Amino acid sequence: MIDERVGIALPGLSSCASVALGSRYRFSAQDSTHRVLCVHSTTDPCSRGEGSANMGIMSTAKLSSIIASLGLAALALAGCTAATAPQAAGTPNSSATAVAQPVTETAPSASPEAERCSGMSQVYGDGGGLYLERGGTLKDLGAREFARGKVTLDAEGVPATYTVEAGDVMAVVAERLCAYPTLDSMNHRRDIHPGQVLWLTPDPNLPWIPYYNPDDAPAGFKQIPYQQAIEAAGRAVDAGDVATVRKIWNETLRPMFTNQETITAVQKVVDSGDPDGLRQLFS
Repeated sequence: MIDERVGIALPGLSSCASVALGSRYRFSAQDSTHRVLCVHSTTDPCSRGEGSANMGIMSTAKLSSIIASLGLAALALAGCTAATAPQAAGTPNSSATAVAQPVTETAPSASPEAERCSGMSQVYGDGGGLYLERGGTLKDLGAREFARGKVTLDAEGVPATYTVEAGDVMAVVAERLCAYPTLDSMNHRRDIHPGQVLWLTPDPNLPWIPYYNPDDAPAGFKQIPYQQAIEAAGRAVDAGDVATVRKIWNETLRPMFTNQETITAVQKVVDSGDPDGLRQLFS
C-alpha cells in the first residue's frame, strides 16, 4: 500500500483546525514556528498508522493535484492568520494629512531700563584754582560692588556726602554718583579709606587749596612735606581741633604759598575758625 502523506512547507500559516479537501484528503497546519502543512489521506490505512515499507513515496500526478488543492486551502486559511503586522514605528500613515500648526511667538517682556547718568558732573576752578564750582548734577545710581558706601542727600535730593566702605574703589564710587573720578583729590586725599566722609560739592564762595601742590609752586617744589601737612590739617579739622589747624597753616603751609591773594583768603578762614570753611580748605 502506498502512503499518500506528504509534507509541504507553506509560509505564513499558523495553527488551525484540520480542513477537508474533498472526501479523500484533509490537511492540518502545525504551529507558526514549524509552518508545515501536512496532507493526509482519509482512505489510506497508512494515514491511520498502517503504513508499509514504501512510506514517503507518492505519484507525480497525485502530488500536482495536491499542490493545486493546497493553493485553494491557503486562501481558506487566511481567516486563521488574521493578525496584521503592526505599522513600523516612525513610518508615516499615508492616509493621515499633515496639518501645519501655527506657532505663536511671545514677545519678550520689556525689562525696566537701568538708571544711567545723563552726563558726568565735573568740578571747575577759576584760573588760580582758589574757588571751585561743580558743573552738572550728581545722581546716586545705587550701591554696587566696590561702591557700597552711604550717600546723604541735600534738601533738593542731590548727593551731598559719601561715606567710604571697606573695599570701595574711587573710580567706581564716582561712577555710581555720575561724577568724574576726582573726589579723592578734591577732599585732599590721594586715596580713600573706610569711614572717610567725602564732600561731593564745594562751596563756590569759600576758598579751596590743592592737595598735590600750590598752583603757583615753583620748579623743584617738595610735594611730600606739603601733602603731609595738608593731611595733618585735615585730621585736625575732622577732630575739631582748630588750634592745631592754625598752627599747621601758619608754621608749615603758609610759607609754601607765594600768591598773596590765596594767602589772604585762606588766612581769613583759618582765623575765623569756621568748620565748613576749614573742611573745604584741608579736609
